[in-house]
Amino acid sequence: MNRFNKGVRWIFYILLVCAVGVFALLLTALIPGSSIGIAAPIDQVSPTSTFALYDPSVSSTVTLTPFQPLPTDTPTPTATNTPKPTATFTASPLPTITLQPTNPPQPTIPPVDGIPSSAEISGLAGYPQNHNLSCEARSAVDWARYYGVSISEADFLAQLPISDNPETGFVGNVDDPIGQIPPDSYGVHASPVARVLRGYGLSATARKGYSFEELKRQIASGNPVIVWVIGNVWSGYPVSYTTSEGETVTVAHNEHTAIVVGYDEYGVTLVDNHYVYWRSNSAFLGSWSVLGNMAITAD
Repeated sequence: MNRFNKGVRWIFYILLVCAVGVFALLLTALIPGSSIGIAAPIDQVSPTSTFALYDPSVSSTVTLTPFQPLPTDTPTPTATNTPKPTATFTASPLPTITLQPTNPPQPTIPPVDGIPSSAEISGLAGYPQNHNLSCEARSAVDWARYYGVSISEADFLAQLPISDNPETGFVGNVDDPIGQIPPDSYGVHASPVARVLRGYGLSATARKGYSFEELKRQIASGNPVIVWVIGNVWSGYPVSYTTSEGETVTVAHNEHTAIVVGYDEYGVTLVDNHYVYWRSNSAFLGSWSVLGNMAITAD
């Protein structure tokens, strides 16, 4: 009897435990948020994905919307538009255009009857002057050599008288700076130079107010002409100077000499020391006129 009672008691305990478990399960199912035996549901989080840009050193995080599919490594192919061929046009060669020569400049001084439109003297060689202010002596000895008379520059300078008047002699020191006017060191004008040339047996005439037509006539006849200009045929202006004896003469800064050996319709060719160059008629006439068209000719 006692054994029987014990067995019934154990069965009762087992049934009671089972009933309590069933009851707990029912409570869990019926009451939300209960933590008995079952984990609470996890809140949904929108997925994120990191895309690598073209520059591998820069990245960008993109947050996707709930209905946007996650990016995959395999890109979805997209349709590409095939460009339509465009028409190619072959350019026709441009016609060759032959430019007509422009009208040449008109001569500043029109030709004079009996004087050819151009002339050139060959055989006159120029050499560098030995002193700053010895251009007149250099031109004179180069001119004399053309006529067969050999004179050194030093000997010619020694024959020139010294004066404060360039119309009668050399003004100043031959080694002083160029560009000055009397009474500073200056140089010499045509008359004393022609006088020394005649002393060597040459036919040399000092000229003032000499015309361009007569100068060209001399060149066309084969006679070079020594001219007094400004620098290497630059522009300049005359200056009135009164000598110690009270005589007024015209002088100019950068007084210089060269030898005309040719001309054409538009300009002249000059020998200036060891240089030979061309100057337009307007440039030459403007520079030559400053000292009154001064020159030395062979007659």
